[in-house]
Amino acid sequence: MAENSASLLDRSRTVAGPGYNRWLIPPAALAIHLAIGQAYAFSVFKKPMGALISGNVDAPAPTDWTAGQLAVIFSIAIVLLGLSAAVFGKWLERVGPRKAMMASALCFGGGFLIAALGISMHNIWVVYFGYGFVGGIGLGIGYISPVSTLIKWFPDRPGVATGMAIMGFGGGAMIGSPLAVALMAQFKGVAPLGVAPTFIVMGLIYLAFMMFGVFTIRVPADGWKPAGYVPSTQTNALITSSNVDADNAIKTPQFWLLWVVLLCNVTAGIGVLETASPLIQETFSDKNMGDGRGVTAAAAAGFVGLLSLFNLLGRFFWSSASDKMGRKPTYMIYFGLGIALYALVPSLAASASLTMFVIVCCVILSMYGGGFATIPAYLRDLFGTMQVGAIHGRLLTAWSTAGILGPLLVNYLHDSQKAKGLTGAAAYQTVFYTMAGLLVVGFIANLMVTAVNERYAFKGTVTSASAGH
Repeated sequence: MAENSASLLDRSRTVAGPGYNRWLIPPAALAIHLAIGQAYAFSVFKKPMGALISGNVDAPAPTDWTAGQLAVIFSIAIVLLGLSAAVFGKWLERVGPRKAMMASALCFGGGFLIAALGISMHNIWVVYFGYGFVGGIGLGIGYISPVSTLIKWFPDRPGVATGMAIMGFGGGAMIGSPLAVALMAQFKGVAPLGVAPTFIVMGLIYLAFMMFGVFTIRVPADGWKPAGYVPSTQTNALITSSNVDADNAIKTPQFWLLWVVLLCNVTAGIGVLETASPLIQETFSDKNMGDGRGVTAAAAAGFVGLLSLFNLLGRFFWSSASDKMGRKPTYMIYFGLGIALYALVPSLAASASLTMFVIVCCVILSMYGGGFATIPAYLRDLFGTMQVGAIHGRLLTAWSTAGILGPLLVNYLHDSQKAKGLTGAAAYQTVFYTMAGLLVVGFIANLMVTAVNERYAFKGTVTSASAGH
């Protein structure tokens, strides 16, 4: 029985037969990414988890676990996302997406269950281990597991393919947030504020949901190409016909330039995510607007939801557009337009231009999401398809770094301005100008990207066997 079960997860059992419809693959990828994207909705647990002992979620100040202690949970998860993606990338290429997705589902769902135990025991370290460490490993493996497969199924439209999957990660919070709120309300009388049973139910729901992806994923047979697909004969120095393995990829300057590109794009995006809600409330309040058109807390929550929507849509729109425009020009837009928009935000806030402020923040977040979705196709262009999943995994350490650097930088800059007595838009001015400066660094790094030297290319015949070694 165990042998049969193991064989179902083997790469050889996932090779698609002749005539298989490749459009069945994106839903399998979405099943994984919509689940693990819940990580972006973790903030809905902060207030109830900070009031577990008192049971008073409306307490004016933390009465139990502090906001700082709870923020560490998400930080651990994001750090482990990057580290596990880097460590397990080559293993994923060797064993195939089904086994990797199964590992992701068990870790991510299991992380919820372990965290539920920690909440019941009231032990923050168990929560750190569960949701942060174990769940973070599930995040990393799950994030990269469909990407390589999608790129191999869609050699004609790699941007569209990765955009469809990574769009799911951006949309995961739009499902996870209301689900968590509804479950906590349902279980409020069962346990303190219903947090522990909510974690149990969500862990089981996500585990079951991810199983759909596990058992529907397929890989193309060696040498497969879409019907009627003819590789472009147009010369593009940045699109290689060779393949570079993950170990050689990290020896190239192109890999580290893209590492800087991703770091700058994500850190700057986090700057907006961290500050947009408090900035819109502090700057565009009824008190400041004076005409009853001020932004309430409820409206600010809607604004955050709108940013999430553009984060999601940008992942598909920009990565799809990059198939036409090219990856390097697309990043030039992210950074060039981004620099102007980040520098503009403080002026819009100071002049109380609410509509323009919202529009600019939405465009910024669309490019933040687009940066995540376009990077796998950029890697495929430069390094080929052989080990693109493993290379992508190693590049995601830039996300882990940004997950720590971004909030630290934003909070330090904001606190230093408040210490000078500045309030409202003025207190956030330095944040946005600094983020614009980061985008300048990203722009320069992207400008320096050139074709990978042929000496790094894999010399043998590329097969599914060589992909994992």
